[in-house]
Amino acid sequence: MDDAALVAGLGAGEPGAVREFYSRYAGPVFTVAVSVLDDRQLAEDVVQVTFVKAWRAAGTFDGTRPLAPWLYVVARHVAIDLYRKTWRTRPGPLAMSATSPPPSFEHAWERREIQVALDALSRQERQIVLAQHYLGLSHGQIADGLRLPVGTVKSRSHRAHRKLASRLRHLASPATA
Repeated sequence: MDDAALVAGLGAGEPGAVREFYSRYAGPVFTVAVSVLDDRQLAEDVVQVTFVKAWRAAGTFDGTRPLAPWLYVVARHVAIDLYRKTWRTRPGPLAMSATSPPPSFEHAWERREIQVALDALSRQERQIVLAQHYLGLSHGQIADGLRLPVGTVKSRSHRAHRKLASRLRHLASPATA
């Protein structure tokens, strides 16, 4: 069954189409969710919510477009929403793009170096850096979320970024070093 027929059957509530849709895409959607959340249990919740959202939107899906990228974007948004709800207690990594191609060895090494540098920060500093860069939150929003004064958030952010710059100096290109 091609994607257009699959979506049409899904929109019509055909049990066979629903089963096929889930069996075809549950694994990849789970992978997207785990890459964003780094938590298998929360990723399972993302899979369920993603498929409910896809089922509800099936009637509006353009069958001439590929289904998989659309579904992965939905999954990524659901995972980010869940991450935003739990970020104060879960400062784990958030993937920048769940649909980008696999990184080259050099980029994989750089990502690992960045992760090591982030892990070296205190829990509070790491929370602030992740909230700023991965969630795009302002100092004020972070302060509200963590129930801290804005000045405390700013000073922790400054200290964390100085530590990161020092630990990651070796990644700067010769032209910018």
